[in-house]
Amino acid sequence: MIRLLASILISKKDAYEDPRVRNAYGMLCGALGIALNLLLFAGKFTAGLLSASVAITADAFNNLSDAASSIVTLFGFRLAAQKPDSDHPFGHGRFEYISGLVVSFLILWMALELCKQSIGKILRPTPPVYSGIVLLILCASLLVKCYMAYYNYTIGQKIDSVALRVTATDSLGDLVATSAVLGSLLLYRFKGIDADGYCGFLVAIFIFLAGVRAARDTISPLLGQAPDPAFVSAVREIVLSHDLILGVHDLVVHNYGPGRTHLSLHAEVPADRSLVEVHDLVDEIERKLHDTLRCNAVIHMDPVSVNDPETDAFEWEIRRLLAEIDPALSIHDLHIVKDADHNKLLFDVAAPFDFPLSDNALTEVLSYKLHRAFPADTSVIIIDRV
Repeated sequence: MIRLLASILISKKDAYEDPRVRNAYGMLCGALGIALNLLLFAGKFTAGLLSASVAITADAFNNLSDAASSIVTLFGFRLAAQKPDSDHPFGHGRFEYISGLVVSFLILWMALELCKQSIGKILRPTPPVYSGIVLLILCASLLVKCYMAYYNYTIGQKIDSVALRVTATDSLGDLVATSAVLGSLLLYRFKGIDADGYCGFLVAIFIFLAGVRAARDTISPLLGQAPDPAFVSAVREIVLSHDLILGVHDLVVHNYGPGRTHLSLHAEVPADRSLVEVHDLVDEIERKLHDTLRCNAVIHMDPVSVNDPETDAFEWEIRRLLAEIDPALSIHDLHIVKDADHNKLLFDVAAPFDFPLSDNALTEVLSYKLHRAFPADTSVIIIDRV
């Protein structure tokens, strides 16, 4: 169904990275989700009335909340598609993450409501009523939820949408919930065991955990999570593919929503080459990053001395001293300023975020070692956490 609708409603439906196509898919999935969830609510609510099952009725209202979630997702894509303005120069793409977060809160709220109703059923049990029509409605519901999980996850992967992947997670939770409800109904029908309330409680716990995972997946990009290692690797490969680029460091990636990535990095270049030549190369690399990875890049040039025995000797000794402290430490951006009677060593040290020493403590330890190795020289050290 989703492919047929996409073929009819979305031009260039395979251009998943096009912002307009992404928005169209998000709107389509949201609208279809609203329709299917309202249909499921109507069917399950009827089944709940016929069977007097609190688990089925709660599952019906869970689908009603899913319809509300789809409305939130739809509006999230609509708001995210707004063009940049003076107040939001990087666009409104993070509305998509916010909509996913709202959906996760709706999942958590529904889990708590289902838990409350299930505890009430455990304390005041009322045996459910088995009927063929109820069984048929629940089985049809399972098929619909399987399809919803499939298309939301598949399209979410293709257009890189956190909101759709969260919706797919919610559909999987509903699938498990309805399966458990169906199982409890069959258990009562064939074994005479009333597990309706207990089943509803277990389903509520499952849905709650799914909501927690969904919230985590949407909060991370809002807070500013580490970039995808594959993306970082692709950036480094493109930049280092040019002979004049000797090294890359201080790569920072800012995510303002899917398809709205901005990055900055420092590229080490030979100090003896023409500034105009290197600048033209950097412009070319920035364009290539934009065309290949669909990101806006700003590259800072760091001139470094090449084929200079004195600089090489200093760098070798500093690397050796860093290895004594911890092999995970590395150096970049070494500059030597020569005064009449001594040298000033300026460089950055890259240290992992979980490195046990503070920046000040690491600087003191390394400065002490440098002073012993080069008594007449001074150093200026900057610690970079990577």
